[in-house]
Amino acid sequence: MSATMTPVDAPRPEPIGRRPLLRRLLRPGAAALSGVLLYLSFPPRPLWWLAVPAIALLGWSLYGRRARTAFGLGYLNGLGFLLPLLIWTGEEVGPVPWIALAAVEALFIAGAAVGIAAVSRLPVWPVWAAAIWILGEAARARVPFGGFPWGKLAFGQADGLFLPLAAVGGTPLLGFAVLLTGFGLYECVRRGLAYRRTGALPRGPLAAALLTLFAPVTLALAALPLVDASAEDGTATVAAIQGNVPRLGLDFNAQRRAVLDNHVRRTEELAAEVSAGKVAKPDFVLWPENSSDLDPYRNPDARQVIDRAVRTIGVPTVVGAVLTPETGKLRNTLIKWDPERGPVDTYDKRHVQPFGEYIPMRSVVRIFSSDVDRVRRDFGPGDKVGVFDLAGTKVGLVTCYEAAFDDMARDTVTGGAQLISVPSNNATFGRSEMTYQQLAMSQVRAVEHGRSVVVPVTSGVSAVIMPDGEVVRKTKMFTPDALVAEVPLRSSLTLATRLGAWPEAILLLLAGTGIGWVTMRAVRRRRESSGPTAGGREAAADQ
Repeated sequence: MSATMTPVDAPRPEPIGRRPLLRRLLRPGAAALSGVLLYLSFPPRPLWWLAVPAIALLGWSLYGRRARTAFGLGYLNGLGFLLPLLIWTGEEVGPVPWIALAAVEALFIAGAAVGIAAVSRLPVWPVWAAAIWILGEAARARVPFGGFPWGKLAFGQADGLFLPLAAVGGTPLLGFAVLLTGFGLYECVRRGLAYRRTGALPRGPLAAALLTLFAPVTLALAALPLVDASAEDGTATVAAIQGNVPRLGLDFNAQRRAVLDNHVRRTEELAAEVSAGKVAKPDFVLWPENSSDLDPYRNPDARQVIDRAVRTIGVPTVVGAVLTPETGKLRNTLIKWDPERGPVDTYDKRHVQPFGEYIPMRSVVRIFSSDVDRVRRDFGPGDKVGVFDLAGTKVGLVTCYEAAFDDMARDTVTGGAQLISVPSNNATFGRSEMTYQQLAMSQVRAVEHGRSVVVPVTSGVSAVIMPDGEVVRKTKMFTPDALVAEVPLRSSLTLATRLGAWPEAILLLLAGTGIGWVTMRAVRRRRESSGPTAGGREAAADQ
């Protein structure tokens, strides 16, 4: 009797196209998920370590891919990362500007992904890949319209293991370390899976993979002694005023006098607390950006109430004001206000924000959003570094958006600043994560330059940060408050401050070397593959 196959025994036909479709979606899904994990690694979540598996997952999705595929995967990664990270940019103006910004910035990540895929076949490829990502960050920190560095991987590491490296090589080295660890993690996993399949374990490539995984961690631990919060030049007692705003959103500017009055009132309340012995008298007071959108040089009433508040507290005060000259552009200005002499010095914000403080291509942008007309008169940039002498303390001034740019804080420190102030106005962005993202930047800058950083914000979160990046005091959002703290003053320069742009330049050179190596290998292969064929054709033609 012959065996027969029953319907139960017969193999079930696989649905046509199901498995190939899942395979096609696997890498795009991984690339997008990697971007989401990068977003989740940023504040206010204390999940900095998620950046490492996120980069490892991106490495898997890009490894060995062709340029066009890599570009698409990188773009998905960029959207998965930047769309949720930058959602605050549409807080009051709708989704179009937010989506447009994320879409443009994701192009830089897509371009870096092409380079990462290209170098993934080189020896020690995680090194080249990490440098190429830094190349992409450097590009988007400069173009277009002066650049937009928001979302540099370094800014997600304010509470992380790798933070001490900021004191060695600034944000480029800090970001590079995270990237190298992530790509190194994937390479170790890849080598382990290859060993399971083949039983072969090349010692050289395995050693290189382990080195890329563990070297950044080792260097970060070795850099810990460079992070110093001691008081080299004594201490200063500083007060940061958070007056709050009448209401959230763009229209808070319509109540400029109310904002000013809030900061005056909270300063006078602080003076009363000092007189009652409840808090120590500060050596100087810091108001936030836009604490007086009424020009005190042109508005006698505004000048009078500011002068009254500063005389009441009795110490030099930095006031954030909008100056409105009769002709020319507006100025986002910090004013040093002396209790006896009134306004004695100014600092004009040097890096003004495109589409926020000025509108490039206004007629074109208006097609997509009428909110551009809220900015009726553009702000112009200042041209000098801001360092105020406040009661004997040299205070460097980095206004809000400037904290995202590497050279802005460094200029103040090399200009003699013993402490850094980052006055900001985040009221436009409501209760979004923007203020926490910006606070993390100030934490990184504190370690990078070995300086205490004080962040006075109109609506919060205001904070006092030690030179080791620790936040020792902070306010709640949309709550009037005054932070008073004794902070260490320092004058020595970290290695990162001394090196300036050199760490980034070296990493860009490293990226260029990797791209050049890939290009030379491709040219050589093309010549080798075309040589015999060309010779055979010539011989046939001779016959």
